[in-house]
Amino acid sequence: MDSMAGFLLTLSRLGVGAIGTFFAILLWSQTRDLAWVLVILGTLVAYAEVVFSTLEVFGIVSGELLSVSGIPVLRLALANLPMLLLTCAFIAVIARRRGR
Repeated sequence: MDSMAGFLLTLSRLGVGAIGTFFAILLWSQTRDLAWVLVILGTLVAYAEVVFSTLEVFGIVSGELLSVSGIPVLRLALANLPMLLLTCAFIAVIARRRGR
């Protein structure tokens, strides 16, 4: 991928992520539902991963910022935590519907 395409991809991820994060924060102030809070947290962590990856590409931070035995813990957590939070949200909805 050429540098312009990579730049546009990064810029679009930052822009769309910022919009999603903005609305997630707005929703957070209006809900107390566990499933929605987990979805919101997943969105926030996903955007944190986008920002971290962007800073990493520009050389501002290192992916090895927090490593344990050579494993980049921060990068690993930011890559997997959004899907884990969404999975927990889905489980919360299923558990709530079965409890009716």
